[in-house]
Amino acid sequence: MSQPDAPTGTVAVALQHAAKLLERDPADAKLQAEEILKAVPGHPLATLLLALSQRALGNESAALALLEQLVVQQPAWAPAHFELGRALAASGNGERAVEAMLRAVALRPEFQEAWLALADHLTAMGDTAAADAAYAQHIRHSTRDPRLLEAAAALCEGRLAPAEALLREQLKQRPTDVAAIRMLAEVAARLGRYGDSEKLLERCLELAPGFTAARHNYALVLYRSNKAAEALPQVEQLLALDPRNPSYRNLKAAILGRIGEYNESIALYRGVLEDYPNQAKIWTSYGHALKTAGQQAQSVQAYRRAVELSPQFGEAWWSLANLKTLKFDDADIAQMRVQLQRSDLGDEDRFHFDFALGKALEDRGEYAESFAHYAAGNRLRRAGIVYDAGDNAAQVSRSKALFTREFFAQRAGVGAAAPDPIFIVGLPRAGSTLLEQILASHSQVEGTMELPDIIAIAKELGGSRSRSEVSGYPEVLAQLGADELRELGERYIAQTRIQRKSAAPFFIDKMPNNFAHVGLIHLILPNARIIDARRHPLGCCFSAFKQHFARGQTFSYDLAELGAYYRDYVELMAHFDAVLPGRVHRVIYETMVADTESEIRRLLAYCGLPFEDACLRFHENERAVRTASSEQVRRPIFTDAVEHWRHYESWLLPLKSGLGPTLEAYPRVPEF
Repeated sequence: MSQPDAPTGTVAVALQHAAKLLERDPADAKLQAEEILKAVPGHPLATLLLALSQRALGNESAALALLEQLVVQQPAWAPAHFELGRALAASGNGERAVEAMLRAVALRPEFQEAWLALADHLTAMGDTAAADAAYAQHIRHSTRDPRLLEAAAALCEGRLAPAEALLREQLKQRPTDVAAIRMLAEVAARLGRYGDSEKLLERCLELAPGFTAARHNYALVLYRSNKAAEALPQVEQLLALDPRNPSYRNLKAAILGRIGEYNESIALYRGVLEDYPNQAKIWTSYGHALKTAGQQAQSVQAYRRAVELSPQFGEAWWSLANLKTLKFDDADIAQMRVQLQRSDLGDEDRFHFDFALGKALEDRGEYAESFAHYAAGNRLRRAGIVYDAGDNAAQVSRSKALFTREFFAQRAGVGAAAPDPIFIVGLPRAGSTLLEQILASHSQVEGTMELPDIIAIAKELGGSRSRSEVSGYPEVLAQLGADELRELGERYIAQTRIQRKSAAPFFIDKMPNNFAHVGLIHLILPNARIIDARRHPLGCCFSAFKQHFARGQTFSYDLAELGAYYRDYVELMAHFDAVLPGRVHRVIYETMVADTESEIRRLLAYCGLPFEDACLRFHENERAVRTASSEQVRRPIFTDAVEHWRHYESWLLPLKSGLGPTLEAYPRVPEF
């Protein structure tokens, strides 16, 4: 540790002795530091050692007072600001801790330990871009190997291709260089190649189990790869070493939400907010958890607090709109309009405001202006994503070519025998959450959430690592034997077990996009039920167009592409109806609304379940619901949504064109 004035003689010896005592005997270190300060009052390093010993002894307030005084006396000494930041964080003042860490790295740009602490705080505060930059600086200054310095600099500057080439060259010569392995994993993660990143970090931790920064990266990559169950023990291991680390706590809260442990997730977010009370992004995440758990009033308060703290934070406004049951008042609408006029508003905030204003004006019957905002939000969102409708149509054609009657007949009897899953597929906003809520009200069925496991299995089977590579899925399924197909089904059952909180024999996987994987589901889980939730194409597609999805659903931001996607979906499901007659049970949303009891009885009969009155009273079910319809399914069935699209019909010509004959044929299916 550097200090502003190097001590000499006996003071230097005493300081060295106190520093050695600090780790094994902080009480003696405290006494030694106090003796030095009696001899040399105000000595900077002795003051710092006294503060560190007080912290080690649990005297946080005494340590904080000493450090506050020290940074005034030594304003250009980076270690003093760093330790002040650590003390502030320990005392629950995360926002001031960030200020101190920023001062430390400004004074000493190579201060890698301060960069790491700063990155952890920024992650907890939701500032992902700044956190990534700080983590990159930490990586850059952690290495003294000149061969890695160039790669680290490239990583910091966002030049990922040169960084990757340099790191691969280094690992050819030094395959066990854990610093290089971790850096290469970071490059892979930033490129979205999470599978590669995961394997690299596993190797890194195999070589260096105590490499905590790599373990944190590993936990993050697992979480982003929808492997929350695997991520949880990793972050718990990190928290055992550093219980108050803000980034670890925030990550654990997010993981717990992903696996359905909402009460514990809410408690963790509440704890993080005690340290960062003025961070709108944390308040919004807290609001999401409360909403999912059915605590609507509290979720509104959390979102409102986010808006108070950061009026320009569009996601908080959209989160209020996305409750579907909240009506904005005149003041809300005026404030959103003011924010949209800001020249410094980023695209993400801007499209969130457009979606929120679209909903606010729709509720008032001001449909022309409402549509203008929906259209603006979708245009902006579409400009930032990569999607090709032709790719989707090609995937449907490939699936139809592979999945023939003969293909399935040759594989009859394969797969895992478990009858547990009930898959609900279709398009978003087609009524799938309503079906889930009805079924989850049955004593033998548990509702979970939109599980990513089938899609992850399909992606893994496809083998492609980037959009430029052609996936081998679904054709690869023809190469799998009976044992491999059974193992995939058993793996799905094992992976999803963490989502099951009751002893109910059946559970629901309500991932709409799984309609593309009906063939895979049938092969690996032949006894699973598959339900297709279908809604009028204009009602379904326009409802999706009004919705900003947190992730995925990239087809939904252009009316013509939405229509084409719906058409592809109907075509593929018609094919499965032909080659696997009766395998999929279809529920037409409008019929469910018009004749609810009859449709529920048909649904339960398909699932092999006896009728229960609780399914008619689904709105009384207080379970957690993690979709955009969470508040709507907590009310009895209402009919006002069935024809609501007609208010916007004059603007839906591109959608009608994309739908083609599928529109006129509904609910029947045209010839394909």
